[in-house]
Amino acid sequence: MIDERLLDDTDGLARADERGALLALASAGARVRTSLRAADEAGLAALRPQGRPRAVLVAGHGSAATAGDVLEALCGSVCQVAVLRPGPGEDAGPEWTLPGWASPSDLLIAVATDGEVPGLVKLVERAYARGCSLVVIAPTGSRLDQAALQVRALPLPYVPGVETDERRPLYEDADLPREDPSDFWGVLTPLLALALRVGLLPGEQKALHDAADRLDEAAVRCRPSLAAYDNPAKTLAAQLDATLPLLWSLGPCGTAVAGRFAAMLADHAGHAALSGVLPEAMAAQRGLFSGGLGAGSAEADAFFRDRVDDEGGLRLQVVLLRHRPGAEEPGVEGTPDVTGEPPADHLPDSGSPGTRRTVTRAHRLAADHQVALRELGSSRTDPVEALAELVALTDFAAVYLGLAAERT
Repeated sequence: MIDERLLDDTDGLARADERGALLALASAGARVRTSLRAADEAGLAALRPQGRPRAVLVAGHGSAATAGDVLEALCGSVCQVAVLRPGPGEDAGPEWTLPGWASPSDLLIAVATDGEVPGLVKLVERAYARGCSLVVIAPTGSRLDQAALQVRALPLPYVPGVETDERRPLYEDADLPREDPSDFWGVLTPLLALALRVGLLPGEQKALHDAADRLDEAAVRCRPSLAAYDNPAKTLAAQLDATLPLLWSLGPCGTAVAGRFAAMLADHAGHAALSGVLPEAMAAQRGLFSGGLGAGSAEADAFFRDRVDDEGGLRLQVVLLRHRPGAEEPGVEGTPDVTGEPPADHLPDSGSPGTRRTVTRAHRLAADHQVALRELGSSRTDPVEALAELVALTDFAAVYLGLAAERT
């Protein structure tokens, strides 16, 4: 259980942030722009696709796999997208298996932040032998980047983020490396740019530049020097302390954010979370509400209560993530908002009647078991902009929660 006063100790947060995670998140917008410029210079702007692929296979691990999950969530209704995750190989490193149905009609995208993974090189070679179209996202000059040239793949450079110095090693444990949190945008940006180029996503490249602006705005809104009562990321971090979050989502954007949020909570806060898509999540996780985790009082969850002296156990917390285009969110227009427990029908909503009924059922289930439910939503029209807003907020919240926990 964290001491919430630590969230407002700017100097203390800076000392605790030995890996520079907050600085990395603050530079996410600049990293998107740099990645876009590098992708265009590498030939993406001149690409003239001849129709959409039958299926897209994204191979990677860590941030690369999470970015692939986002691509799957956003493009799954237009084209089959599958994320290939590694298994143990014959050698020391991981290996990827190419599906037996992969053919010249399919596109394989190999993604790596270091480019020295032999398993990905082997995968690219096997896909080339099958006749698949190939795109490689890797550091320039790396082994995977060189393999891309040999198999006539489109090489898109991975742009590294803020480099750490010797006093602040990012990879302090070779077996359990903690990635730069902005690596997510370093690999997701060329993925989304490619998806826009080949018609898997509607819109233009401008959407990614607008997303970079949203990341810059979030960096200001969630900056360490801003007090917790005005900082939505610090507020969210305090609300999630000593809870088991159920990250419920509606729609592709919400589902993508939920997966990223769960990964960030685990990696940067050591905090477990369960994700699920509504309405199925209510049935799959209903048993949690009947146990001791659901016995807490919503009134006892006030943000300003003194949790330092609170010896209560772990309690359940529902976070509902969704894209609500056109809705006027409470607070600043067009920005994500952390809402409380008002009934769903009191909140403006531009969704379908079925969506409104599902949200009402979720609120009712939480209220019946005295479980706090909070909504995180973005009213941006473009899903990529909405994704940037929500990911930025939840990324900062996960890092703040981890830093406060380390210092408590």
